Amino acid sequence: MPKFLYISFAFLFSLTLAKAQEKEIDPPYNIKTVSFVQNGSNVVPIFELGSTFQLQFDDLFGNEANYYFEIVHCDYNWKPSDIPKTDYILGFDNQRIMDYTNSFNTLQIYSHYRLSFPNQFATQLKISGNYMLKILNEDREVVFSRKFILYENHCTVAAQIKRSRNLTNINEKQNIDFSISSNDIVFQTPLQNVKVLLLQNGDFNTSIKNIRPQYTIGNQLVYKYDAETQFWGGNEFLYFENKDIRAANNNVAKVSSTSDIYSSFLYTSPARANQIYTVYQDINGNFVVKNINGSNQEIEADYAWVYFSLSAPAFRLNKDIYITGMFNNYSLSPEYKMDYNADKGIYEKAVMIKQGFTNFQYRVADKKGVIDFENAVDGNFYQTENEYTILVYYRESTDRYERVIGKGNANSLNIIN
Repeated sequence: MPKFLYISFAFLFSLTLAKAQEKEIDPPYNIKTVSFVQNGSNVVPIFELGSTFQLQFDDLFGNEANYYFEIVHCDYNWKPSDIPKTDYILGFDNQRIMDYTNSFNTLQIYSHYRLSFPNQFATQLKISGNYMLKILNEDREVVFSRKFILYENHCTVAAQIKRSRNLTNINEKQNIDFSISSNDIVFQTPLQNVKVLLLQNGDFNTSIKNIRPQYTIGNQLVYKYDAETQFWGGNEFLYFENKDIRAANNNVAKVSSTSDIYSSFLYTSPARANQIYTVYQDINGNFVVKNINGSNQEIEADYAWVYFSLSAPAFRLNKDIYITGMFNNYSLSPEYKMDYNADKGIYEKAVMIKQGFTNFQYRVADKKGVIDFENAVDGNFYQTENEYTILVYYRESTDRYERVIGKGNANSLNIIN
């Protein structure tokens, strides 16, 4: 092959790699409780441009390891944008995380890390859009990564949750009707330039994308689809509470101290798919780190082995069951895959979780990680209370990147026919 052709192919191949879709990387077993924090609470990582927030995580090795951070701006499809880093970052990334503290008075030692925006490196994000935050080790290898989104307030999103109009799933699905209007932006060719992202309970893994406006009224975009904007209703999240790690609290059957750290054994959960819907107060998959005997929850809350068990005798699919929630970023990694105990006839799994109040759910997926909503262990009910988020992306013909120009919220608590 001529040398110039070889160089051309190599260049094109490198461009292809550079434009590969950014995907979240699950942390290793020693990294726990990765969360975005704003105003002292764990939140879905969607922030208004210019606001302050943090990424926090624990390293169970507790050896004050050096971690670095890198920020990548992405387009609507989570591919790196074709803009230089100086266009979206004021200050620097690829810096060492300097804000960390060791745990205090805990059986499980750990180092707690906080990465703030803005921070001491004057790192500020200048534009809205999709971002991938990568945490690196000393060898500049990616330890884990997390998505977050910054938005501007340039449009109004009005939304209403309705039942499905299809009688075959009217009792199982929830549909989002919404409209987008703006007073300071005149949408240019909105069928091509306006895109939306629909989220249920802040879970990026189950998002709905690439929905075009059904029709327009002046500068208002209307989305009144049925199947295209539907989510499975699911069921209310389960929860457990071990704020006092030595006592059996809500949904904790017993506590053991025979190992190096405490163990919390939860009551066996029955599969709820064939039961009637029951109101079950939850926080839509979120969690709260809490030690009632400590004052600084970030470093005084301990870790416990939490033993989950699920009775699902009718579950016969050739698929796996995972324990998910915001506490593990809805991960379908082997660490959270349940094992079937043939002697007891139940599914079991032990997971190390920071103490407090934790929402979780059982999720069915195949070997490739494709979620099976229709055969959910706990069923699907239109009455389920879910929080929905609508994000609006816009890119004019002269723009070099896609802006997120608005955000809307709706809750299925007020679902209508």
